[in-house]
Parts: sequence; C-alpha cells; structure tokens
Amino acid sequence: QVRLVESGGGLVQPGGSLRLSCVFSGWFFSNYVMTWYRQAPGKERELVAATTDGGDTNYADSVKGRYTISRDNAKATVTLQMNSLKPEDTAVYYCNARKQQLQFWGQGTQVTVSS
Repeated sequence: QVRLVESGGGLVQPGGSLRLSCVFSGWFFSNYVMTWYRQAPGKERELVAATTDGGDTNYADSVKGRYTISRDNAKATVTLQMNSLKPEDTAVYYCNARKQQLQFWGQGTQVTVSS
C-alpha cells in the first residue's frame, strides 16, 4: 500500500509564498505520476501541477509561472513551491500518486491566502 502525507499549508498574505511537501510511503515511488490537486469550497477538485515518472511537468494555466512542482526520487517526496499567491488560490491541496490503475490520495493540507 501507499501512504501520502502532505504538509506545509497555512495562512499567507496575498503575494506571499508557501511550500507544500508530500511524503510517499511505499514501494517504487519513481514509477508513479505525482500530482497536486486542489479543491476550493463549493468547487470541484482541479489539477494544479503534475510530474511524471520521467520528470516531465504540467501545470494548470492559472498557476503557470507562479508554482513549481518537483520530485526527489531518493527521498520519495514531491514538493509544490507556490509564489505570488492570490486569494483565489485558497483551497485544500491534495497529493495524488498514480500508476496505471492504481491511485492514492493524501488527506490534504489547507492553504488560505488572505490579508
């Protein structure tokens, strides 16, 4: 089984930065596509950023140029550096691990952007 634990959320002012981390417990982390999703109140969960097992990355248009996803296969960790945060970035952020038909979710971490 795979367990994902997110950390790094919190309250930040507009324009500020946060760094989210997701620690993967299980086997063969490097074979998984790792993705950050977010879900704001009253909205559907949406893809924020993803990194493939080959290291390619993909971002939602709303975060391009502000967010950076990275993975450390040796530490089985994926991080999301979030800069220039906006109030509309407020959401619960979830870490997701996917390999073929297998998919696992973390519990989520709250990010609130407010003055």
